[in-house]
Amino acid sequence: MKNRLSKLNELGWTDWFEQRAECNPTETIARVAAVDRDQLLVVDQTGHFRAKLAGRYLHRHHLAHELPCVGDWVCLVRPPGDDFGVVHSILERRTSLRRKSAGNAVEYQMIAANLDYVVIVQSCHFDFNLKRLERYLVMVMDGGANPCILLTKTDLVDPAVLAAQLAEIDATGIMAPILALSNVTRDGLDDLKRLLTPGKTYCFVGSSGVGKSTLINHLIDGERLETGAVSGTGEGRHTTVRRELIRLDNGALVIDNPGMREFGIVGAEDGIGSSYSEITALASNCRYGDCRHTGEPGCAVLGAVDSGDISREHYENYLKLREESDFNQMSHAEKRKKDRDFGRYIKTVKADLKNR
Repeated sequence: MKNRLSKLNELGWTDWFEQRAECNPTETIARVAAVDRDQLLVVDQTGHFRAKLAGRYLHRHHLAHELPCVGDWVCLVRPPGDDFGVVHSILERRTSLRRKSAGNAVEYQMIAANLDYVVIVQSCHFDFNLKRLERYLVMVMDGGANPCILLTKTDLVDPAVLAAQLAEIDATGIMAPILALSNVTRDGLDDLKRLLTPGKTYCFVGSSGVGKSTLINHLIDGERLETGAVSGTGEGRHTTVRRELIRLDNGALVIDNPGMREFGIVGAEDGIGSSYSEITALASNCRYGDCRHTGEPGCAVLGAVDSGDISREHYENYLKLREESDFNQMSHAEKRKKDRDFGRYIKTVKADLKNR
């Protein structure tokens, strides 16, 4: 038992999971390393192997966020000598990173689970976008992980450009640690390596072509992850097609991600409150307790904007993200109600047919 826990600890297992694990005596524990359609690549103290979801689990769980994602811990049965396991349950998630599904669907899409840090990667060259950065920070903090900001491709911009970008981030009051590096010169790579702690899980997210896979290849000192050539604009060509949990030589665990064009926010009130803590703190001084900070008299937030203590761009992005989160959350709740009502209707029809 002690040896098993020691091996699982190397994969990110902690006392938090041990206290909540409810696997049956016949089941073992593994961590999801990758999801390939209807199959999972999982890893335990013996190594990697394939697994699939039990039919009983699929019958009871229909929502996308109820299915395993990279980083999840699962209870499974793996007969001796069998290279294939059957997953019967997912353990409670300590942290998560999710977004609204791309397009018009009002559903959650799980990016990864049980993360210690989410490294938000932006390229200094063409990709730097403060509003997008704040959007990522909201969802990272809403899921409970610690954010870190990584600016890449510093070799493609003048030092003055990098300094201006760092000043922009600082002006918003963002408190997350910020690192800058070049995959070409490797300047700053040692600073990132010092951040990566054995047994901790780090998820790298950002747009396509910002250098996430190339960076992870540097960290594992190899070419395990396929990457594209750098284009004429200096941006990489995105090739990552799936999320994968990789254990580095120093024992840290990293997850590479395909680039995400959309990062929709849904139900992220806590994340918005944490990411815009200075606005949240000022809100307690507003004249009205239900102040929306959009024109009410005695609004402390608007007062800070008018005086220049909070930038108008920062304030407007706060309002936009809050409105988007509220709208998507309301739509999500309405959709769930319609699904439940339809389910009850089907049951009623089946009962009527049976009684005829």
